[in-house]
Amino acid sequence: MNLNKVILVGNVAADPEMRTTPSGQHVCTIRVATNRIWTDSAGQKQQKTEFHTIILWRRLAEIASQYLKKGGIVMIEGHLETRSWDDQSGAKRYRTEIIAESMQLGPRTGTSGTNQEGGFQPRQPQANKQAQEEPKEDIPIIEEEEEIDVKDIPF
Repeated sequence: MNLNKVILVGNVAADPEMRTTPSGQHVCTIRVATNRIWTDSAGQKQQKTEFHTIILWRRLAEIASQYLKKGGIVMIEGHLETRSWDDQSGAKRYRTEIIAESMQLGPRTGTSGTNQEGGFQPRQPQANKQAQEEPKEDIPIIEEEEEIDVKDIPF
């Protein structure tokens, strides 16, 4: 059995870069930073930050470009792909990237409706409002639609 699956939750390290291919497909590149914290053999806390390149296609690219900003939190599910090319000097170059299959936006920050943890907290209704509205979920789960082939099921 083989498995190529990545799940990351981290901070967006730079604003998304949106492009359109010659065939008209949208593609967006984001960088996501994740932290790993551990205690070394001397009892000191250590921290290492990793930066991951994420590639989003089609509708996911549009949504990422519209809603993600530097410093925001995002969860990405996808798979690893390594591509290669020859640089100007003729040397073979490699880059491993995460191809996103789904994305969940983190809580919004910096608005008047946020609490200390950064999550969404609905505003209190005003006295002059006639009808009370239901709070809306504003963190959508976005998944690429893909058909499952029965031959891919291992049992």
